Amino acid sequence: LAPKLERILVPMLRAAGFDLQFHLGSGSGAGLDPTFEQPDVTVEFSGRDLDLLLANKGELLLALEHVTLEALRARPEEHSRLMFDANDYRMLRIEELRLSAETAAEKVRRTGVPFKFNPMSSRERRILHLALRNDSSVRTESEGLPPRRQVVVYPAAQRPTP
Repeated sequence: LAPKLERILVPMLRAAGFDLQFHLGSGSGAGLDPTFEQPDVTVEFSGRDLDLLLANKGELLLALEHVTLEALRARPEEHSRLMFDANDYRMLRIEELRLSAETAAEKVRRTGVPFKFNPMSSRERRILHLALRNDSSVRTESEGLPPRRQVVVYPAAQRPTP
C-alpha cells in the first residue's frame, strides 16, 4: 500500500501547493481506542500547512483521505482500513464524539425527546453508534441521505416516526 499511497499523495500535495509531509505507519500504533477505530495503515501529516489541513473540523484532512480512497478504488467496506491524521486530531475527535453521544443520551433520558446530531460522515456516525451501543436506555439510528445523513438518539422504547 505504501508505494500506491506515495504515487497518489506526493503529486497531489505538490499540485495543491501544500507544505506538508507525511509518514505512513501501522494503525496499531496510532493511539486510538480500538473500540472506535482500527485502521491497518495511518498517514500522519506534518508541515507548515497543518493548520489549513485541520481547519473546519479537519475538513481538508478528511477530503484528502476521501480522494485518496477513491484513487485507490477502495470499496466502502475497506475505508476504515486507512486513516489520515495530524496532531492526534482523529483521537481527539473520537473523544469529542464519544462525550457528545453521552451528553445527548443523558438529555434524551431526562426529557424523553429524541436528539438529532448534525449531519456527519459515516465514520463519525459509526463512532456515535458505538459509543451508545451498551446503553440500554437509548437507541441510535442514522436517518436521511448522504451528505445530510445524521444520527438520532431515541429513548429505547420509542419508535421513530416514518
